[in-house]
Amino acid sequence: MGILFGIVFVKAEVISWFRIQEMFRLQSFHMYGIIGSAIITGMLSVFLIKKYNIKTINKEPITIAPKKFNKGQVYGGLIFGSGWAITGACPGPLFAQIGIGATVVVISLLSAIAGTWVYGWLRDRLPR
Repeated sequence: MGILFGIVFVKAEVISWFRIQEMFRLQSFHMYGIIGSAIITGMLSVFLIKKYNIKTINKEPITIAPKKFNKGQVYGGLIFGSGWAITGACPGPLFAQIGIGATVVVISLLSAIAGTWVYGWLRDRLPR
């Protein structure tokens, strides 16, 4: 499934640095269309899971925990989006970008790992 997912990312140009830059410069609808279709698919899936009480393959109920809003989500989103805009890479496509030979993206991957580690280290000290 991971290989198939990577192929879809490459063919849809989701991993294209150029397409990502177009999105952040508001020059193209391409990435907004892809992200929007993913949001609609997710919303439809959650609606159907709740409406028909769909269960997992193991017949276990699927529970979707309520989410509380936290202002840190806004700050985190701004930091995440800034990094995405600067590097032209999001965590999902990083591996596909490396897979097509864009080895410079390894720096973004290592930075993402370092950022995750720093967050884990600071998490208990951050305001809630």
